Amino acid sequence: MQVLKDVSLTVNSREVVALVGDNGAGKSTLIKILTGVYKKDSGEIYWKGKKVEISSPLDAKALGIEVVHQYGALIDGMNVVENFFLGREIVKSYGPIKLLDEKKMMEICSKVLRELGLNIDSMKRDVATLSGGERQGIAIGRCIYFGGELIVLDEPTTFLSIKETEKVLTYIRNAKKMGKSVIVVSHIIRDIYPIADRFVILHKGMKIADLQSGEITREELETAIVSGRLP
Repeated sequence: MQVLKDVSLTVNSREVVALVGDNGAGKSTLIKILTGVYKKDSGEIYWKGKKVEISSPLDAKALGIEVVHQYGALIDGMNVVENFFLGREIVKSYGPIKLLDEKKMMEICSKVLRELGLNIDSMKRDVATLSGGERQGIAIGRCIYFGGELIVLDEPTTFLSIKETEKVLTYIRNAKKMGKSVIVVSHIIRDIYPIADRFVILHKGMKIADLQSGEITREELETAIVSGRLP
């Protein structure tokens, strides 16, 4: 079964691209190919002008492509710093003994999150006590600190309140200001319309449009997603 048909996607530096489409349009499949979860059957991937092969999530990470899933992929029962550095902790050596450098990790974590627009009263807070928007912010900050140049956000505002959604949109704007490119995969047009520089519309596995934000209204975008045709 062919899920995607001759789909091309370009993301420029410091750009927020909204990848939109109804359920089954092919959004998730395209993103999974880009992030190494699925292997492409045909076609080519270019990164900064050079042809590359992305055969695994590790390949994608090595290039600087990071993904944040719907719930931020944080582990409840662990605090903010532990989640931020999970698997990539900073250590200091005392001869043959290595210990976690908790002070340095807390300083880095706090600084990155503040720059992103996320202020948490303590880096020692269990992430289970944080809001959905704050969890997304931690995951985005983690991607940025560990070298993410293209950050893929998969349905980042689903099930969030208006207040929490605004927090996530602020994090996306600030990530762009920090020099990052962002792909936002979403079916909630009212959330992503204000922040996207460009809209790529998929319908039944095909790209039907690639438009700058000023070239289509929110209502026209919603109609195109459902009908598969531009107004």
